[in-house]
Amino acid sequence: MVVSLLKERFRKMKIFSSRVMPRSQASTYPRARSADPSIPAALNLILAGLHIFLNLFQLFILPLYLLPKSLWWSVFIIPIACLNNPFWALLHEAIHDSFNSSSRINLIFGRWLSIFFGSPFHVLRLTHLSHHKFNRSPTEKGTEIYDPGDVSKIKASFKYFFYIFCGLYLLEVCSTFIFFLPPNIFRKMRRRLVDHGNVQEKWLAQKLMDKKIVRDIRIDGVAIFLLFALSTFCFGENWKLLLGLLALRTFLISFMDNVYHYRTPLHVTVSGHNLFLPRVLSKLLLNFNLHRVHHANPSVPWVRLPHVFAQQGETFDRGFLTAALDQLRGPIAVSDFAVPSVMLNESRQKSLPESTAITDAAQEW
Repeated sequence: MVVSLLKERFRKMKIFSSRVMPRSQASTYPRARSADPSIPAALNLILAGLHIFLNLFQLFILPLYLLPKSLWWSVFIIPIACLNNPFWALLHEAIHDSFNSSSRINLIFGRWLSIFFGSPFHVLRLTHLSHHKFNRSPTEKGTEIYDPGDVSKIKASFKYFFYIFCGLYLLEVCSTFIFFLPPNIFRKMRRRLVDHGNVQEKWLAQKLMDKKIVRDIRIDGVAIFLLFALSTFCFGENWKLLLGLLALRTFLISFMDNVYHYRTPLHVTVSGHNLFLPRVLSKLLLNFNLHRVHHANPSVPWVRLPHVFAQQGETFDRGFLTAALDQLRGPIAVSDFAVPSVMLNESRQKSLPESTAITDAAQEW
């Protein structure tokens, strides 16, 4: 009797739960996964709290409470600006689902950090995953590669230097406006890319067919506008300081973006430079300088990259500062690319292995 009552109660609970949350609705929630002990979850949360506080400090505390006392407080903008690339590196962990073992926490903090960064999380995430998927292909935008048959060296130089000095960050920020175009125009643009774009543009456009992603981008876009509009109001007559700190972010994020790939071989998905930095600076940058290791192992958390670097017998290609200055040599014709000896071994001449490849369904939430 007791057993039969329990079976009946369990059957009713299943019926009730199926009515409350249909299977189609349940599938939209983040999938649970086992905890990854290699992810420094607590440290990542502390770093996220630090970067959020620093952004609140420079956007609101500084103009409201400190600048009225003395303009000398504005010098704090400089050291905070130096942390823009570590800030991006932490956001980058969330993009690769390596911020926390919980996909929900990854999404929450990824979106929060991206709002302070100035661009919606899904914009950053999809464009970055497409970078992994199409790294060093002729279709990838914003690199030093150009075809002399299609464009002159002068025009290529103008586009390239604009991109590395400010264009990358401005593109990430301004692309948000596309999602606020009238729905019919937005749909036509998306369809045009799907039908007539190159392979990378088609991949991105297909991802943006997801209505939930588009809705989240719009919500984040509104939050970003309100955040920086309110900060502008707080700065008041000192608005030029806000413009200055945003200009520093624009330059540092844009300038350091292609430093890890400048003059690396074409058509080698896992290509990238391992750039030497003193250990303390490497940790500050979340080992982002071990970039070839990251491209070969995109799911490895930042704390494990030095271990993988040693385990795989990797070497440093050059110093970080040398590589940063080297990209000032300008764009390079596609016909002038040579394969460096450091890239000649077979493991670096192939695309991502199946276990680490960025697939079309790469860890969607």
